[in-house]
Amino acid sequence: QVQLVESGGGLVQAGGSLRLACTVSGRTFQRMGWFRQAPGKEREFVADVNWSGGSTSYVDSVKGRFTISRDNAKNTVYLQMNSLKPEDTAIYYCALAAPGGEYRYWGQGTQVTVSS
Repeated sequence: QVQLVESGGGLVQAGGSLRLACTVSGRTFQRMGWFRQAPGKEREFVADVNWSGGSTSYVDSVKGRFTISRDNAKNTVYLQMNSLKPEDTAIYYCALAAPGGEYRYWGQGTQVTVSS
């Protein structure tokens, strides 16, 4: 059974930093991503990384501020978030892709709140 557990969320002032972590059990070796959902908005893609860590992509709004990485020895993917803005406030979810490419497995989410 695949399980994803996020950690690292919290409350931070604008301009601050947080690092999210997502540990996977049961299955790996696929692309992993971070998504977020703000109140009243649809869930949106934030960043993803392939299995080797050599290929990453980001939504334009976080480019230059967020960095996704993974440590396959620890079955963990990270999202380093710097220069946080109030509009980054959301529940952040990590996800694991199935072999076909769609994101099939999801964590429970971790709250990130950025105060102005």
